[in-house]
Amino acid sequence: MADADTLRAALRDVPDFPKPGIIFKDITPILGDGELFQTSIRLLAETASDAAIDKVVGIDARGFIFAAAVADRLKAGFVPIRKKGKLPWKTREASYTLEYGEAVVEIHQDAVNPGEKILLVDDLLATGGTAAAAVRLLDQLEAEIVSVSFLIELTFLEGRAKLGDHSISSVLSY
Repeated sequence: MADADTLRAALRDVPDFPKPGIIFKDITPILGDGELFQTSIRLLAETASDAAIDKVVGIDARGFIFAAAVADRLKAGFVPIRKKGKLPWKTREASYTLEYGEAVVEIHQDAVNPGEKILLVDDLLATGGTAAAAVRLLDQLEAEIVSVSFLIELTFLEGRAKLGDHSISSVLSY
């Protein structure tokens, strides 16, 4: 796919960030180029197929960048899933494991209605902990998750195994 190859060529590898041994996939060259950004949004929106999406849910924080733009393109609402303590209304929460402990994400308890068709978007699927917590929240709210979609997937970390039987799409895989 020529568009995906163009996006792949624009990504910047940053060695030893945020810690030694990690090669960070820097998306800022894509964000900073209008044509590349539009291409990334179009490709993520296409992961919804022809489903009529009610809401696009984005995961804190880089997922917000893509999810809000995809929501606009699909003429759908946008819902943020944020780190604990960042949302001002009544929330539901889900925890997930990190290398160094545990973290918690939240969603407003009234952000998604039962049966609404959801496209869940994030920039990166690595180990899958954050995305799995987001899926659990949407499942608790009885949403119909049409697809869980990522700009980048690091397949060697096997994160998709934590996402159950939901449809999973990635624009770029490494």
